[in-house]
Amino acid sequence: MSPVLIGTAIAVHDGRVRAVSGILALVVAVALQIGVNYANDYSDYARGTDRVRVGPPRAAASGVVRPESVRLAAFAAFGVAMIAGLALSLLTAPWLLLVGAACVLAGWLYTGGPKPYGYIGLGEVFVFVFFGLVAGAGTVFIHELRVTETAWLAGSACGLLAAAILGLNNLRDIGTDAAAGKRTLAVQLGARGARAVIALFAVLAFVLALLAHAWLALLAIPMALAALSTMRSTSPPVLVTGLRRMASAEILFALLWSLSLLL
Repeated sequence: MSPVLIGTAIAVHDGRVRAVSGILALVVAVALQIGVNYANDYSDYARGTDRVRVGPPRAAASGVVRPESVRLAAFAAFGVAMIAGLALSLLTAPWLLLVGAACVLAGWLYTGGPKPYGYIGLGEVFVFVFFGLVAGAGTVFIHELRVTETAWLAGSACGLLAAAILGLNNLRDIGTDAAAGKRTLAVQLGARGARAVIALFAVLAFVLALLAHAWLALLAIPMALAALSTMRSTSPPVLVTGLRRMASAEILFALLWSLSLLL
């Protein structure tokens, strides 16, 4: 939601809003996020990654929901994204269908398929590109039919915070992921290196806000610092709290950046 929110605020600031397209972009973004989460839930269960779970319970691994139902939920969410994306493409530019197809494919192959890239340390790259650049700059494009410099800055900033969220998630799971053969960036760098990279992601996001003169967004720094402070702990519940705080920091960051534009 965060990059779509800022992208729409940029369009409002520029006086080039297309309301229906903006709503469809939000539907696509949220449906893709849901689809990725369900696909990740199912694929990790199928690969045995969640046999020992230190984070919040997952649907398939916990046995609460049949794995086939989780997979169906993932396909349903991706289907919603595809339908909304098709409508958005028809209203904007037909070539956006290719972008939408890449989003869905990347969402499934994150932990699905024969060689999931989430298992070789490329998860943060995925969220930066698709939940940052594509969602942020793409939202501006569907409104204005162009991508501005501010759009790239905003998309990159949201992508960096999304990568920090995933980084915190993977920091929590270093032990279980390593045992299951899931070579996330955190596993490859080790806990100390992962902490440094996560902090760097957050710092760079606020540097981009400065470059865009989105001064109000800096008010989200205390919440981001509160999230980063949990990295000193090795307790999974504490790191889950940090994960939630970083997610809250991103949405607050987006709201404040948007307010900066509207004021």
